[in-house]
Amino acid sequence: MREAWLLLHIVAVAIWVGGMFFAHYCLRPAAAALDPPPRLTLMSAVLARFFAALYLAIAVLWVSGLAMLIGVGFAHAPLAWHLMLGLGMLMTVIFAMIAWRLHPRLAAAVAGQRWAEGAAALADIRRWVATNLLLGMVTIAVATVGRWLG
Repeated sequence: MREAWLLLHIVAVAIWVGGMFFAHYCLRPAAAALDPPPRLTLMSAVLARFFAALYLAIAVLWVSGLAMLIGVGFAHAPLAWHLMLGLGMLMTVIFAMIAWRLHPRLAAAVAGQRWAEGAAALADIRRWVATNLLLGMVTIAVATVGRWLG
């Protein structure tokens, strides 16, 4: 059963971290060529779709990660697992802030055609996505080389 949980866990990580990488390094720079109304409308719609997928991916990450942790026992889990748990908590809090606070600001600005306000909200989202992407990469590093931590 551990292999099934691990597979689900890795797929969910790929969706979350890969999606952030795509949005930050591919979509955002390409969309920058657009004028504010279509750029902000596009980014708001893309983020809404991505966040819908992330609700499921993050739920799968938590269920699969906790299932594996419970399977070995919290006290017997490697240090890397505890680090991943802490990083996952931080990433989840950041995602919640983006999805529940910042994206609604962007969506409201787009709906009201307040482009400067929307651009400011998108800039805040970009900074937090960059932070979460960095944390995701660190988490992947911990997961892959973490066995050396003991």
